[in-house]
Amino acid sequence: MATDGGVAAGVQVCSLKVDTPQLISPGTTYKIVRFPFGAAESTDRFEMHQAAQPDGYVVSDWSTDDRSGLIWPSKAGWGHLHAMIQWESASGTAGYTELRDQYVRDPLGLTPNPNDTTATEHRTPTPGGQYYVKNHGAFVVPGTPIALRVTHNDATPRLLTLAEFKLVIHDAA
Repeated sequence: MATDGGVAAGVQVCSLKVDTPQLISPGTTYKIVRFPFGAAESTDRFEMHQAAQPDGYVVSDWSTDDRSGLIWPSKAGWGHLHAMIQWESASGTAGYTELRDQYVRDPLGLTPNPNDTTATEHRTPTPGGQYYVKNHGAFVVPGTPIALRVTHNDATPRLLTLAEFKLVIHDAA
């Protein structure tokens, strides 16, 4: 198989990581996980996660703008979505009993078909750390961004301490 820099020819990858904690309010409304641009452990050779977005919008502060959580697919194809999510520990007996996460196409309503969710999972916390990995496949197209969203049901806001979000696109042929 031909490769291009360690990646199979025809495959395009965007790999994001954030280790700056993000405070997530409780409730049923999911929050987009935000990612910095050009972070040391992120890879975006195909420009799917840029401050200057394909629709002309420019993100000025990744930490406050939900658009910093968008991956804009660079081509149409079969997408493999990967995420790693780490939460702070639950707060004893009054802590959360459910952690929630999902992938969503167009979470901000930028296309005619917004908020198309997939791979929604509701998890109960474990006695130890709250570390989760999720994988899912879906067709992706340019012009329809994808995001990772999370929420929880604790009585108080909780920290998402580490997150990764990756899209691998294979040719649809």
